Amino acid sequence: ALTGSDLAGGGDAAPGSSRVFVVRRDQDIYIQTLRKLFNESHGIFLGLQRCEEELAGKSRKAQLVQVSKNYRSVIRACMEDMHRAAAATRDPALHSQYSTQVSILSAMELIWNLCEILFVEAAAAGPLLLRLLDWIRLHVCDVDSMVREVLSSENPSKHKLFWNVVDVFVLQGRMDEARHLLSKEASANPTSMSMYKILDDLMKKMPVPNLGNTQTLTELELKWQHWHEECQRYIRDGTFASNPHMESICKILGGDENAILEKKELLTTWYHFLVTRLLYSHPTVKPMELHFYAQACMDLFLGEDSSPEPLDTILMAAFEFELHQVIKECSIALSNWWFVAHLTDLLDHCKLLQSHNLYFGSNMREFLLLEYASGLFSHHSLWQLGVDYFDHCPEYGRVYLELHIERIPLNTEQKALKVLRICEQRHMQEQVRSICKIMAMKALRNNRLGSALSWSIRAKDAAFATLISDRFLKDYCERGCFSDLDLIDNLGPSMLLSDRLTFLGKYREFHRLYGEKRFSEAAKLLLMLMTAHIAPCSFWMTLLTDALPLLEQKEVIFSAEQTYELMQCLEDLTAGKPDKQKLLDDDVETVKVEMLRLALARNLARVIVKEGTLEGS
Repeated sequence: ALTGSDLAGGGDAAPGSSRVFVVRRDQDIYIQTLRKLFNESHGIFLGLQRCEEELAGKSRKAQLVQVSKNYRSVIRACMEDMHRAAAATRDPALHSQYSTQVSILSAMELIWNLCEILFVEAAAAGPLLLRLLDWIRLHVCDVDSMVREVLSSENPSKHKLFWNVVDVFVLQGRMDEARHLLSKEASANPTSMSMYKILDDLMKKMPVPNLGNTQTLTELELKWQHWHEECQRYIRDGTFASNPHMESICKILGGDENAILEKKELLTTWYHFLVTRLLYSHPTVKPMELHFYAQACMDLFLGEDSSPEPLDTILMAAFEFELHQVIKECSIALSNWWFVAHLTDLLDHCKLLQSHNLYFGSNMREFLLLEYASGLFSHHSLWQLGVDYFDHCPEYGRVYLELHIERIPLNTEQKALKVLRICEQRHMQEQVRSICKIMAMKALRNNRLGSALSWSIRAKDAAFATLISDRFLKDYCERGCFSDLDLIDNLGPSMLLSDRLTFLGKYREFHRLYGEKRFSEAAKLLLMLMTAHIAPCSFWMTLLTDALPLLEQKEVIFSAEQTYELMQCLEDLTAGKPDKQKLLDDDVETVKVEMLRLALARNLARVIVKEGTLEGS
């Protein structure tokens, strides 16, 4: 049975006791087999946030109940996976870990199912009992192996556990199955046929609530009272005195508390005892009456020797309709925030938590979702789920997302692009710039200039773009060619980010025009780069050297006016130095200057002759 002994945390603290709880990281995030729980519930969570709130009444309730069932089916699927993993492993430590997780998941489903019945569906008197019976049948599984053993035997009525299985069926209100088994006993023992017929008739006639609302509660109570008196009469008359097993069953049908408690080992838990007792004593119990019966049944079942465990405390809080206490106890007892975050979100959509704000301003739903999403961000891949949870926390979600997203290690460019896309979609400009700068620095350290320039453009960081443009120009001077031509050729409007980047783009354009033999356009662009002071002065000598091949072309490229401008640029370059000898000391530079002067003078002479000839003609 689920006793809750595997639930973590200090559930054994006495009410009001001073107790220090250790703040722990959400370790369950790292358990591989729980990944299904986090991934699949994420889709259900998003669906719930988007679903139509306009739906009213029954259709809205049905929608929320379905969402709750979807969550439970994910818990159950995860529990079954964990169970299979426990059976398959030979490692004792792993087996123990998986078994503990199975117990925790089982407890989670048990609590969630009860909350679904009491809070989400809010079952009324009558249907409430049917829901609780389903709850017990689904979760009290300790007797299932015994039932299978008896039913699969050659002669079930002769099996030593036969009557135990009949009792289990009666205790769980599974009358048809109990009657079927009893018919086998009657066939084997004709002497008990008359008693069997009476008991079978009683079980057959037992009034039970129905979900179709075809009878009122008053009608049900009257029928049940009449049936109950009939059971009591058979007990008083000693009809089954010769058969203790049948007599015991009749006493249970009559609601005899002691007769039910005698089956304590088959009931296994106090909440099974509670539902059985309600079935045979108070079938029309109202939701708000549950806690009286629950407390009495727990006290009777546990006795004075044992105290309630964390799971008992949580279930009792649910029966008392203390929603916030359920959430508080689960937060302490369970080893992750998944359960309380999703349950609280669902209950909030049921409009059950509206009045409860925490002292620091956030409501309970948001606080728990923030805690859960923060835990997801500590995982290398689950952080992506956390983004959507933060998105649905209207008060602090944005702030939390900004803080957490800055801490994600950007190990690869692919991951950086993923993070960047998330920030851009949410217009988080500061984070976009930060990520781009980090990636640009990484690329620059690895001498990947193209990538560094791309990231700096994306960051709109003019200073960094200037730095990288200088590196491109320096590399060009050393190697005589550009790297990352595709990027530089397609800068487009991005080149306006900084003057140096503009120059890089235009200088590359000059080379392209020259390569395409569009010499006249190339000459205009080259001259413009110097006269408009787009080119850095340190690069003028390179530009003037680039002009040499154009000056030496057979066809005159530069006009007289353009040639005078080039001469002026050369004089500014040589005259503008504080110490002229700095430039001229270098033999290579000296030769370049002399060659340029000669080429410019020769070009000017050719232009004057050409222009004079044109005027003369």
